[in-house]
Amino acid sequence: MGAYEYLVETAEETIAVQQAFLQEQGGKVVEGAEKIGHCIKTGGKILILGNGGSAADAQHMAAEMVGRMLLDRRPLPALALSTDTSNLTAIGNDFGFDQVFVKQIQALAQKGDVVIAISTSGNSRNVLLAVEVARSKGCIVIGLTGGTGGKLKGMVDLCLNVSHGRNSSRIQETHAFIVHSLVDLVDRFYLEDKPEGKA
Repeated sequence: MGAYEYLVETAEETIAVQQAFLQEQGGKVVEGAEKIGHCIKTGGKILILGNGGSAADAQHMAAEMVGRMLLDRRPLPALALSTDTSNLTAIGNDFGFDQVFVKQIQALAQKGDVVIAISTSGNSRNVLLAVEVARSKGCIVIGLTGGTGGKLKGMVDLCLNVSHGRNSSRIQETHAFIVHSLVDLVDRFYLEDKPEGKA
């Protein structure tokens, strides 16, 4: 197999994984957007966390909520917990890397907030520990995971699981689709004020 043929094969795999996800979980994405919209309407905030590529997805989602995606509307209260290097390095150094999200959830999360926990395997220990704390504080937890869903699948209020993803690349590509879809659906259908379209 040559390089171009390999490229086509991976693209086709991506399409198949996303189509399967939409068939299996499309209704849950809409449910997730509704939960986020309700949280914002009632004065809550969105806290998003993950490691590596999932940290990038967390930052991506927060940026599109605070700034904008496709529609002009007011900034929405969202924060990625992977962006503050002083917090991450201080907590990691003093308490261990398992605690980097736990401490931030303890400090920032309030009852009714939505916590979005992203882990391609569903088994990232620092994510799982943060989810436990978020649940204990009365937060709504949405999990983005892949494959079997790992331990995260059974710990969250709503699990958006890319079950046909066989590696982190394919799973993360679908996570990016989920992130875009959640923000876009919130903007169009679940805010109290009607945003204006912008090309």
